[in-house]
Amino acid sequence: MSATKRPTDKKQRSAGRLMMLIVWTSVKIVFIPLLCIVALLAGLGIGYVVLGKQEWSDVFDWNTWKHMYDLIFEGSR
Repeated sequence: MSATKRPTDKKQRSAGRLMMLIVWTSVKIVFIPLLCIVALLAGLGIGYVVLGKQEWSDVFDWNTWKHMYDLIFEGSR
């Protein structure tokens, strides 16, 4: 007597794997840049507010960053 082979649903399994791969890739594409932006804002906050003892609202002021740029690159023009 020989054992009967069970039918395998490779198409159904591979479709589920493909869907999971698409979802995981999408999460990585969205999550990693979002995490970088959060890290940038946290670094700005810690560096400017905590270490520099300035106000949080000044972090997002364009004139603050223009002034810093002018200070750094003053002699190169």
